[in-house]
Amino acid sequence: MTRSRAARRPGVVRDAAAGAPTVTGIAGVTASAPGVTAQAAVAGSPAEATFAAAVAAFTAGLDAHRRRDLQFEGVPAPKRLAPYATAIAATVQRDGTDVAWGRLVLLYDPDGQQGWDGFFRLVAYVRADVEPEMAADPLLGEVGWSWLSEALDARVPGYAAPSGTVTRVITEGFGAKRDELPLTGFELRASWSPAAPAAPAGAEADVEAEAGNGDLESLDLSAHIAAWCDCLSAAAGLEPPGTRALRQPGHG
Repeated sequence: MTRSRAARRPGVVRDAAAGAPTVTGIAGVTASAPGVTAQAAVAGSPAEATFAAAVAAFTAGLDAHRRRDLQFEGVPAPKRLAPYATAIAATVQRDGTDVAWGRLVLLYDPDGQQGWDGFFRLVAYVRADVEPEMAADPLLGEVGWSWLSEALDARVPGYAAPSGTVTRVITEGFGAKRDELPLTGFELRASWSPAAPAAPAGAEADVEAEAGNGDLESLDLSAHIAAWCDCLSAAAGLEPPGTRALRQPGHG
């Protein structure tokens, strides 16, 4: 499913070089290609420059989402999903206790990948403790997915090719932990491609736009962090306006 198509921007350049250096982390750029320094890689590779700009756009609004019950940290990005990746993690607290955790990864492949519908892809993970009756609710999967889809619909200018799963988790203790009560949890794993707003009716789209390659400003990558934070908060029982709550009154 494609919510919208992205428009072309000269600043998003395809890099024909194979084996481009890997970039990880939020603030830093690390070149892993043998004999290539980080500074030379940034100066010499259009893909490096594009990704550096994307990371800056991605994290630009992060401070606006910081609050007492939502804490962020930088984490290592996966190295095998795409040539370029950066990741952030977040923890949600309620009454001083951690109740939800999440990670959001931004991937960039200047050659694109099958199923991406573009050159960028976001990969999200959300886990939250839930009560046994909530874990047993047959609507958990549907409502859990709606927390993400409704947040994306409300926050971002467009997105394409969403995919994911919702899992019920039951943790039981054995041996020395046999007296511990079972714990139940919720896990959501999802990915989608950022897209620019849909072009006006009748407007012509070039080949790059059809491929989903977009102007970073129109993709509004920081809005995808906001949507992920909304989903994470909803899973923790801190439902943002507009989302469907599954928790019972008095629980969050």
